[in-house]
Amino acid sequence: MTDGNRTSGSQPGAEVPAAGAESGAPGPVPGPAPRALGVPDLSLVVLIGATGSGKSTFAARHFKPTEVISSDFCRGLVSDDDNDQSASGDAFEVLHFIVGKRLAAGRLTVVDATNVQAESRAQLVRLAREHDVLPVAIVLDVPEHVCAERNAARADRAGLPRRVIQRHQRELRRSLGTLEREGFRTVHVLRGAREVEDVEVVRERRFNDLRHLTGPFDVVGDVHGCRAELETLLDRLGYALVRDAEGRAVDAVHPEGRTAVFVGDLVDRGPDSPGVLRLVMGMVASGHALCVSGNHENKLGRHLDGRTVQHTHGLAETVEQLAKEDEAFRAGVATFIKGLVSHYVLDGGALVVCHAGLPEKYHGRTSGRVRSFALYGDTTGETDEFGLPVRYPWAEEYRGRAAVVYGHTPTPRAGWLNNTLCLDTGCTFGGKLTALRWPERELVDVPAERVWYEPTKPLAAEAPGGADGRPLDLGDVAGRRTVETRHMGRLAVREENAAAALEVMSRFALDPRLLPYLPPTMAPCATAKPSDEADARGEGFLEHPREAFAEYRAAGVREVVCEEKHMGSRAVVLVCRSAAVARERFGVTGASEGVSGAVYTRTGRPFFDDRARTERLLGRVRDCVERAGLWAELDTPWLLLDAELMPWSLKATGLLRTQYAAVGAAAGAVFPEALGALEAAAARGVDVASLLDRQRGRAADAAAFTDAYRRYCWRVGEAASGAGAAGPGGLAGIRLAPFHLLAVEGRSLAAVPHTEQLALIDRLMAAERALLEEAGDAAPEAGGPAADRTGLLAPTRRLVVDTEDEESVAAGVAWWLDLTAGGGEGMVVKPVGALVRQPDGRLVQPGVKCRGREYLRIVYGPEYTRPENLRRLRARHLGHKRSLALREYALGLEALDRLADGEPLWRVHEAVFAVLALESEPVDPRL
Repeated sequence: MTDGNRTSGSQPGAEVPAAGAESGAPGPVPGPAPRALGVPDLSLVVLIGATGSGKSTFAARHFKPTEVISSDFCRGLVSDDDNDQSASGDAFEVLHFIVGKRLAAGRLTVVDATNVQAESRAQLVRLAREHDVLPVAIVLDVPEHVCAERNAARADRAGLPRRVIQRHQRELRRSLGTLEREGFRTVHVLRGAREVEDVEVVRERRFNDLRHLTGPFDVVGDVHGCRAELETLLDRLGYALVRDAEGRAVDAVHPEGRTAVFVGDLVDRGPDSPGVLRLVMGMVASGHALCVSGNHENKLGRHLDGRTVQHTHGLAETVEQLAKEDEAFRAGVATFIKGLVSHYVLDGGALVVCHAGLPEKYHGRTSGRVRSFALYGDTTGETDEFGLPVRYPWAEEYRGRAAVVYGHTPTPRAGWLNNTLCLDTGCTFGGKLTALRWPERELVDVPAERVWYEPTKPLAAEAPGGADGRPLDLGDVAGRRTVETRHMGRLAVREENAAAALEVMSRFALDPRLLPYLPPTMAPCATAKPSDEADARGEGFLEHPREAFAEYRAAGVREVVCEEKHMGSRAVVLVCRSAAVARERFGVTGASEGVSGAVYTRTGRPFFDDRARTERLLGRVRDCVERAGLWAELDTPWLLLDAELMPWSLKATGLLRTQYAAVGAAAGAVFPEALGALEAAAARGVDVASLLDRQRGRAADAAAFTDAYRRYCWRVGEAASGAGAAGPGGLAGIRLAPFHLLAVEGRSLAAVPHTEQLALIDRLMAAERALLEEAGDAAPEAGGPAADRTGLLAPTRRLVVDTEDEESVAAGVAWWLDLTAGGGEGMVVKPVGALVRQPDGRLVQPGVKCRGREYLRIVYGPEYTRPENLRRLRARHLGHKRSLALREYALGLEALDRLADGEPLWRVHEAVFAVLALESEPVDPRL
């Protein structure tokens, strides 16, 4: 439904002249009563009137300065003279350019110019049509002498010839009868200066603009006359049906105040189109539902209006069914259909509901083109083998912020594609009737009772782009990108960072179908406050848990959990219940055929070079999940885990040899001889005491450095077995410490409290212990070494701390000191509530790492604890690292949400790739 042509204003001859008042005659002159002038909140308002009619004054009174584009102002822009008529051509080019930009941005725009000539108005109407907004004409029909007096009072127009005003008035008179035919959807005529003065402009919300309605909603797909299935679906969604005296459903009410939204095509093909109409019309009338028009309603409406239409595609059945209803009901149907709009924008602009889909540029717009697309979609001009039009795959190219939910094109199952969802699952063809719960993004469906109408083409034909989406494309990641996230808004990826990520992803990453998530970097806690006394004793700290506790306390987080930080390599584990699940859910084929998941690093590289070891590790985790009962409890065929894989030397052998071991070896070679020489010199009486003490300290620091990294290195696999029994694919010596269950089928678990997360992890540990105890001395499974019977899963020790309780904080500090004194790397401090926001809405850091004093020798060097070095290091800048951690966290959450929502691979990878790209931002790697 669009705003029809409207003309408002006083009838000729009905005006009470106000000229006396304006010319100084005594006493007020009665005028027309003040009235409201309706203007759509997104429209192109064209002011029409002779020079001096008061257009600029009118515009300034009723519109914001930025909304008004004046021809005089544009003349001044191009010529420095508002009245230079020779510059009018260039001025209007500028005016049209600005108007086009504002309309493209969805801004109401007012054109302040005489606009008395049809050709000048035609360009403006054309601009409105190009941008699918309504053109509105406001005519200021002010007497000639009033215009002349006003111009005479202006210094820049005092010499304006009277004939110019007269010419404008003649052109204005000729225009009054043609404005509607020119394309203006609304025409307001204000006659006389008093009416211009007294009028009030009222901004009208567009019929499709329901952004103020926030739901929750239940969006229902194409019903096509399947009344029984609709009643069943509404019942499953929790609605209570209301029936009339004859037992017919005439309304449905949800006890929690939810609103149903129908995507159109209520009628045709099914057994009871009148029953569906009666129910939906009742729900809409009572405010329990909204409904947009489908192409089948549009066709039925034309039939009821007495127009000639072909009774095809199920219309004949509907007409026959309606013939059995009374005239009042048919009249009500006709009125209902006439009132249906093409689409609705809901929930603050986050949700758009239409029948056949809608590109972002049409959201909230009002034009015949928008209505046509919303009802019928777009076609390529071709026909398929069934003689049906080939639809243009607009959804494949959609990148909008709003979720577009639609129907029209039958598909076997509803699936998200680029933030769009087709809900037509072919109920009338024997498929299902499907609804979307919003904002939960949960799909609910009921099966058809039978095939009510034989389809022209098999139901296997998919909606635009297919439920699985299109293949990955270079254009999705190349160049500067902006990724829309639910938890942090739009996040930018610079072109150079995207290029670096593309290099890593294309050369080293595993099959992208098995790479649904990359973990974010982690922020360090604030630098510990200096203690000169401790520094002088060589006991100063660069990082200390009190800083982490204070940070969370300041952010309003009372309970935090301190988790042991394992010194290994970050690993993400995707474990499927079987290789068949990996194939069916993640589309794994080709070179990856037969795998049952993946184990990969923070940069998306396979953790192991051989598939055998990967599958052995996945098999152990799979057995533990089965034994713990998590497959059934979480109702999922796959799990995604965040973990630490140890030892560190498993993936860092090269780094150890070239960087850390080299330092230790050099120190071991140099210091003994240097110390021996200095001690000999001291024995001879040479004064080298100060130098000797310093070198002894350096030697002790070097030894501590070597001890620090050696704690995290040990042999694995064949080398760990001692007799070769473990084999190259064995797990001997390998430990996996899972600490976060990220996602399962249909759900992201990132916001599950960490205490609950760790309880699930503990169940995996207990399951593995039970499996190992049951195995006893029995022969190893085929192909599996006996050494693999040692535990793979490593527990994560933890402690909950109350940041507002000093005793609890002190206990947390003591726990950390004990942990690090025993050789531990440190701990990660996280809000117990996982996904937490500050009072101002900003995300709280999901975790901060607090590393032990000895472990930091590996990071900052053997002698970093010396007072002069600590003073320098305490000036380290953490802002960029902390910002990076939050941005990557938001992108990781977005990837998990898209994965859980069943969105196509390219949508998930948009966020995954952005995490990898941000990793190439320049930041101190020691942080």
